[in-house]
Amino acid sequence: MNAPQPVVSDSGAAIAVRPAEPAEIELKLLAPQGALEKLREMPVIVQHARNRGAFRRLETVYYDTPERLLFQHGMSLRVRRSGKHFIQTLKLLPNIGQPLTRRQWEAPVDDVSPDLARLPAEVGDPVATLTNDALVPVFATRVRRHARQLDLPDASVEIAFDEGTIEAGERQEALSEIELELKSGNAGVLFDLGTQLLDVAPLQVGTRSKTERGYALAFDVVQPAAKAEPLSITAEHAVDDVIALLLGACWHHLLKNHAVAEKGSDPEGVHQMRVALRRLRTVCALFRRDIPSPAFQTINSEARWLMQQLGPARDWDVFAETTVTLLVAAAPDIDFGSLREAVERQRKSSYAALQTALADLRCSRFLLSLGQLVERRGWRNEIDSEALAVLSLPMPTLANKILARLHRKALRRGAHFRQLNVDAQHDLRIDLKKLRYAAEFFLPLYATHGPARRYARRLARLQTSLGRTRDIASSRILLEAIRQEGQPALHLAIGAVAGWQARDQIAAAKALRKRWRQFKATPAFWGR
Repeated sequence: MNAPQPVVSDSGAAIAVRPAEPAEIELKLLAPQGALEKLREMPVIVQHARNRGAFRRLETVYYDTPERLLFQHGMSLRVRRSGKHFIQTLKLLPNIGQPLTRRQWEAPVDDVSPDLARLPAEVGDPVATLTNDALVPVFATRVRRHARQLDLPDASVEIAFDEGTIEAGERQEALSEIELELKSGNAGVLFDLGTQLLDVAPLQVGTRSKTERGYALAFDVVQPAAKAEPLSITAEHAVDDVIALLLGACWHHLLKNHAVAEKGSDPEGVHQMRVALRRLRTVCALFRRDIPSPAFQTINSEARWLMQQLGPARDWDVFAETTVTLLVAAAPDIDFGSLREAVERQRKSSYAALQTALADLRCSRFLLSLGQLVERRGWRNEIDSEALAVLSLPMPTLANKILARLHRKALRRGAHFRQLNVDAQHDLRIDLKKLRYAAEFFLPLYATHGPARRYARRLARLQTSLGRTRDIASSRILLEAIRQEGQPALHLAIGAVAGWQARDQIAAAKALRKRWRQFKATPAFWGR
């Protein structure tokens, strides 16, 4: 059962695994109740399936310690019963930029109880120090699965249609999903197939595993928002490899925060989705001058659309969590109750609209197209030989050029800084964000980390100050949206906010000029 999967990729793909690693590469799609029957008979499935497939009833129990030690270490342990056979599986979290790939170890066991001794020593702690007695059942799944093997032109894929329930004590949650698991070949096929399935039913990309759903059901575990992970880009990486790493990391960052934003349980989820999209758009902007691939423009356009859907929820989150909260603490004698209620109504409305957008087929297609772009390295398509040659260059050569170009553009945009109006400052802020993300992306390429980190730190401070100025301008628009409610107490609170921000704007402008002078005086760290 622990034989390595024969997964190979002729595209140098970002999510392929090394032949020696026991791993699964799987794309999950969530289906509405009752949609699976229609999807089973799609021509692409019928034409490429080896046979009619098999129906099985799977009963799976997930285990952990009472303190949820495995979950805390990003592990899941389960025992699955299929007929008279029992299979134990331990899975790890995906690596950075590889959201579909999870390392796993499987072994047959005697019954529904796990046997840790049958796992290899390489699994390590905390499994290596646990005994079987330390484990307790956490939740279970009961699934009716129809699995078929598809032999496609450049890959072999198992497609499984799962219907059933996740159960934790008295709680239950319906399960209706499709799993596409790569058995051999190019993982880009998973996205090709997933996109075709979207033409038949309103599917959503599954961004949570059964484990995450089960723990949420059993313990009300709230999935936390996730920040972008640092990347290990080296001077030996070619430009083509760096693009794959950067886009893969942005894609993973998006997927990790999708469910958090959709649920609305943590404002940071919406924020981190927007950060992921800004980073993604920056990657497209950094490379499309030297590699004018249409793929960059397409992905950038869809990322901009999704950012627009996230914008209102983020604006109301910032206003509620920052502006109103600070003012309540600073002016305890003023009644801000009606203002808070009005703001909360706007927040709920914005999140309802956001949930609709995230469930929209356009969002699912975007997520699949981004994964497909990474795996197929689609930026290689429709470019000339000169651009193809750039892809083979060592990254430091192009990084110096990109950073110098963005730095010059920011300085030109910030000329006559004191005379810049709010809109011009916002344009400067966008340019500085691109510069900041580029500096963060390429930071590992430069040995002089001291100057590089000082540059990045001052740039971040300047961007934060510009953001504060922008928030003040945005909050005036938000206040207009709730000013229509004819409550005297609300109008008094709105007046207090306006006065507070007028004072705050003076201080912000002073700090902003100081940050700009510091940034202008900071020497470049690249090209040394």
